[in-house]
Amino acid sequence: MKFRSALLATLMGVAAAGAFAQAKEQFFPLLSYRTGPYAPNGTPWANGKQDYIKMINARDGGINGVKLTFEECETGYATDRGVECYERLKSRPGVTLFDPQSTGITFALTDKAPADKIPLITLGYGLSVSQDGNAFKWNFPLMGSYWTGADIIIQHLGKKEGGLAKLKGKKIALVYHDSPFGKEPIPLLQERARMHGFELSLIPVTAPGVEQKSAWLQVRQQRPDYVMLWGWGVMNSTALKEAQATGYPRDKMYGVWWSGAEPDVRDVGEGAKGYNALALNGYGTQSKVIQDILKHVHDKGQGTGPKDEVGSVLYTRGVIIQMLGVEAVRRAQERFGKGKVMTAEQVRWGLENLALDQKRLDQLGFAGLMRPLSTSCADHMGSTWARIHTWDGKKWGFSGDWYQADEQIIKPMIKTGAEKYMTDKKLDRRTTADCQS
Repeated sequence: MKFRSALLATLMGVAAAGAFAQAKEQFFPLLSYRTGPYAPNGTPWANGKQDYIKMINARDGGINGVKLTFEECETGYATDRGVECYERLKSRPGVTLFDPQSTGITFALTDKAPADKIPLITLGYGLSVSQDGNAFKWNFPLMGSYWTGADIIIQHLGKKEGGLAKLKGKKIALVYHDSPFGKEPIPLLQERARMHGFELSLIPVTAPGVEQKSAWLQVRQQRPDYVMLWGWGVMNSTALKEAQATGYPRDKMYGVWWSGAEPDVRDVGEGAKGYNALALNGYGTQSKVIQDILKHVHDKGQGTGPKDEVGSVLYTRGVIIQMLGVEAVRRAQERFGKGKVMTAEQVRWGLENLALDQKRLDQLGFAGLMRPLSTSCADHMGSTWARIHTWDGKKWGFSGDWYQADEQIIKPMIKTGAEKYMTDKKLDRRTTADCQS
């Protein structure tokens, strides 16, 4: 009898210990695509996120004693599979937030997140109008949207021509991925075209973008002054090869930040020399955070991918995304209790109250990788800056100063778009009281 009682007490103690261990884990579901035509770009992005989680656990023991855990779910960049991953992982204990890694998946999850009370990080992608936190409580398009990106390219072209007024009469073609992602910048470009008098040509490319001959035949016929490339994955390198084949100057091409990484140009090499793209973040191995990842993760044989990938453009973007998620948890703990596992709803508050000034970024090891970022109830983006970088045939290098998107143009568009969204969905704008809760 005594033995049975002791055994029962031991089993109960083990169960309690297991429950406590589980309760002390902050879970990050990681949607990814390591297969299919977008794998060369999706893989380093996913590896950066995993390695940052591993580094925080190894170096810091988690967030104020709370260990970080994760599970990947392969979407193949398909919206239906992304929704399946979300549904499977959203109920896991300690779930934090989702980074859909796809504008199409983001569109699908935007209607689900409010009911499930789970925030979405869509850094540099997603719905441009979701910058308005009063309308989109659960969406966080941190660091930029396709409207801010398109606006910055137009600003740069205007500067290159000697002023925005000099764009009048110019021809600008948008070669874009025929999907929600590729279509997202069109309203901003149409507004800029109306303002400055340039001719905008829209040339869609059917996903995944391995066949573009008809698109580049249109480019050759129209002879635009500039081509903007809004591609992803295999579409980007294919576009550069087609531009080379048709004789379109690569130095007249400007890609979005998802068309400006190593996988996009590596196979083209010298053929892509002079090609320009937006740079949402810095890169390289010189920053402290990257050095810490090498020291605490890769040097111990715990790296997710190849060591020579660490510090690349998309890998670093994955690190930044994961850092913002971690800092949202840390910020939430400051209000709701240090050393505690945060609910997704509490993390949402943390995302809405991020305050990463330069001093804090330096402390985190992100000097030179990103600009300061500060969110609020009204502003779920926190930063609208980007640079231009250029491929020299062997490597990327920055070729321009930082630009800030013109919010005098963008904010009225956001307001109109957000109001339409709320009307269509029969939603109410958040109140001051709601923002403070």
